Amino acid sequence: MSSRSQTIADILTRAIIDHRLVPGCKLGERELSEIFDVSRIVVRQALIRLADDGLAQIERNRGAFVAKPSMQEAMEIYDALTLVEQGVAAQLSDRLGPAGWAELRQHVERQRQAVAAGNDALADVLGQEFHSVFVRLSRNKVMQEIHAQLVRRTTLLRSLITADFDYCNLLDDHSRVVDLLEKGRLKQAMDLIDTHHRAVVRGYIMDREVYAEMTPAEALAPYLDGRVDGAAPIAPRAPTHQSGNGNGTAHVHVHLPKQDPAPKSRASTKKANRGLQS
Repeated sequence: MSSRSQTIADILTRAIIDHRLVPGCKLGERELSEIFDVSRIVVRQALIRLADDGLAQIERNRGAFVAKPSMQEAMEIYDALTLVEQGVAAQLSDRLGPAGWAELRQHVERQRQAVAAGNDALADVLGQEFHSVFVRLSRNKVMQEIHAQLVRRTTLLRSLITADFDYCNLLDDHSRVVDLLEKGRLKQAMDLIDTHHRAVVRGYIMDREVYAEMTPAEALAPYLDGRVDGAAPIAPRAPTHQSGNGNGTAHVHVHLPKQDPAPKSRASTKKANRGLQS
């Protein structure tokens, strides 16, 4: 994948995570190529990356769409999360030192304070972050990448559905998992991880639209001047103009920096590659 395709994939991913590109939204190659001022081949590479991550579906003769998960898929995603986190639990029970246990307990305490304050939004964010911290402490990069990909797919569930969670019970699960692992009670901890994820799936309420649908131009506009997951800033190309399809829909265009195809020296190579990361 080219660096430009990777940047576009990063922006589309962030827009999906932020619920601006909602499940089922059409990701038209022509429209996206106009927005980003690149060829359709570059856009197609980005869409393939999203499909590989489970964030998009590419249908023959119809094009690409933001993935629209079902309850069955939700169950499968959380089953996979369970297996990953149970594997991490087995590692942490033998390897984690005092600093690691303290970090987990501090995170649980922050979540407890959010619940006590009635801040369900913050409690939800901290509850999700607990699992990422848990996996990070394994120091297994491959496991972290797999877990992060699965977590990204859960963002689609939150775009499509509402959730009714008992944050107190979920918080208690986090605290108990840490207690059990620190005491060496691995089997009970692994069983609790499974029970915990099943409770999360039961909290989802399917088939309810939560976020209003926008056109891709509207959804992507806020990201075109900033940074997305380490990607270089994308400067919009002026002026914004109307599309030629006759429906009066405005298209925001951006210009992706071009790389020097044949730099003459190491210095010029470094300068040419400063704009976009591969």
